[in-house]
Amino acid sequence: MNKIIKSYCLDSNVLIQAWQKYYSPKYCATYWEILDELGYQSKIFIPKMVYEEIIRTDDDLSNWLKESRIEVKPMTNAITTCLKSIYSNNPNHKHLVDSKKGRSLADPWVIAHAINENATVVTKEEKVTALNTKKIKIPNVCENMNVRWINDFDMITELGIKFNCELHKSY
Repeated sequence: MNKIIKSYCLDSNVLIQAWQKYYSPKYCATYWEILDELGYQSKIFIPKMVYEEIIRTDDDLSNWLKESRIEVKPMTNAITTCLKSIYSNNPNHKHLVDSKKGRSLADPWVIAHAINENATVVTKEEKVTALNTKKIKIPNVCENMNVRWINDFDMITELGIKFNCELHKSY
């Protein structure tokens, strides 16, 4: 019997927010070691567009990502076909990218890669439920495309990750 390896496709906001806020390597280096190991085990990956979005800023996260073992999946014909299906499935999906502000450019690629890899999308975005808005987020498109999505805390739970805290006396 073949064991199916569940994989997770990470949105850039998962890495950026964790680095800047709640899992800063200053006090939670273990989180980044675990992500590196999960990348090595092919349990998590990022699309090339996410990689490029993060490394265009020359900072500590960019340097960490360049050295990590998280696989960066290239754009292929199969991915492009998945991307086309996202846009042809629903005319509102075009609102996923904010082309005027140049934001969320990697978002459709995250979903396309997840479709191609049969992976779960991991994002910090929340589903937009207002009926009078043109805004659409990754969770909305995922649900329209029957792609599973979760946030990073759910991924941590699913993977059984536990953190140990220590008190370092520096006084």
